[in-house]
Amino acid sequence: MSTATLGELLADAARRLAAISETPRLDAEVLLAAALERPRSYLYAWPERTLEPEQSTRFLAWLAWRGAGFPVAYIIGRREFWSLDLEVTPDTLIPRPETELLVELALARLPVDRPVAIADLGTGSGAIALALAVERPLARIVATDRSLAALTVARRNARRLNIRHVEFREGDWCAPLGNERFDLIAANPPYVAAADPRWRQGELRFEPPGALVSGVDGLDALRAIITQAPFYLEPGGWLLLEHGYDQGETVPALLRERGFDAASDHRDAAGLSRTSAGQWPD
Repeated sequence: MSTATLGELLADAARRLAAISETPRLDAEVLLAAALERPRSYLYAWPERTLEPEQSTRFLAWLAWRGAGFPVAYIIGRREFWSLDLEVTPDTLIPRPETELLVELALARLPVDRPVAIADLGTGSGAIALALAVERPLARIVATDRSLAALTVARRNARRLNIRHVEFREGDWCAPLGNERFDLIAANPPYVAAADPRWRQGELRFEPPGALVSGVDGLDALRAIITQAPFYLEPGGWLLLEHGYDQGETVPALLRERGFDAASDHRDAAGLSRTSAGQWPD
């Protein structure tokens, strides 16, 4: 058994992670709590406790991975999104808090008291589809992804959360939707330009490039979805797209060019352009 207390382990881990993380203390707490299989509050309630050998081995290994830059979410295999505890793997993009803006905008356009049809394109871990499913239990939701590995993770998340009204289909963007039409289509597609060095740096270098990078200008996937979506939207249906902070003028322009009405850009909690919306005419 390690003789170091939880408080001492946290302090030491935070010091070790300070060089590679903007949130070293938080990272240390999340890793240690996961190693203990306890909530983070346990660390504060029992700072004088020590680790069992197996817990110590696990924590030190995870700390080494984090020290090498590996994302915390991939280390512990979990990430919270919209208060849902989601499994994530290197086959899926790690859900970000800013993507909750897309969920909020979608919910504002979806009635609570009647059935609606929703499509989530490029679902990854299933974060958007499952968040909408929790809030709209009457909805019929189809989530697509071209990655079978990602869909496997998304299906496991749905089963574990006991969410049964989401159907997962393999295929690229709208292709798996067949002849169906939807009241709302949402997507968080790749939108980083291939020449942008950021996706090869920091934690992003561990995430699947196909979920990050989209052509020379980062707009290939967004253009494809904007082109395809009208064939699958009901009259008056909405298309919501997450995009890069520097694409807040371009994406609404693409929506208007395709024939969408009410094209608008919305900013996240940090004040950055993040999501655009457009309504297909009645």
